[in-house]
Amino acid sequence: KEIEESLIAKEIDIAVHSLKDMDSVENNKLSICAYLKRNDFRDVIISEKIKNINDLREGVKIGSSSRRRELQLKKINKKISVINLRGNIDTRINKISENNLDGIILAAAGVKSLNLNEKIGFTFESEDVLPAVGQGIIAVQCRKDDKIKDFIKKLNDSETNLCAIAERKMLQTIGGDCETAIGGLAEINNSNLRLRAQLFSDNGEESFEYELTGKGKDASIIGKDMGEKLLNL
Repeated sequence: KEIEESLIAKEIDIAVHSLKDMDSVENNKLSICAYLKRNDFRDVIISEKIKNINDLREGVKIGSSSRRRELQLKKINKKISVINLRGNIDTRINKISENNLDGIILAAAGVKSLNLNEKIGFTFESEDVLPAVGQGIIAVQCRKDDKIKDFIKKLNDSETNLCAIAERKMLQTIGGDCETAIGGLAEINNSNLRLRAQLFSDNGEESFEYELTGKGKDASIIGKDMGEKLLNL
């Protein structure tokens, strides 16, 4: 929010965000002018003990600040203990020993951007843990009426752009935000877009999963259809 306020106030000309942390409805004075090529969208466990999904046994303690991740872990094994943990990546890693945790769950993209790959004990495939909407995508934002957007657009990755549109439209349709317990991932293959979603009930007892495919050019329509399907499940 502070970065966007600086952009509106013309204190800065370009804002760079992790897309998964942005509101699904953008400020009407601003525009995302480019999506950089998507990085690794998966989630990882930082741990010296957990090396595969079968290590997520009863009594294992995992640190996380995400309701989505907590419920996805509980779906793998309901007897996992999920401990609320906040702070930047370095802070969270330090808290593994401080809080006597078996590990923490984070986005692979953030861990790899800090060259902390060696800390990764296990990487989830999206079939087991569907990532947050926009995870692994960097969004470049500017003022809607600023000529600089023509320059920024040159950085745009077309496939990532379509995936971001589909995922964010889905989130907008259900009225969700970065705190909503939902996983969503769009992927492009031969101009076709596949969108998968997993939405948890407010109490976390139920999860609703759905998949849609269509032409990449229809990304917004697919996202809207997915949102409506989830609301009606």
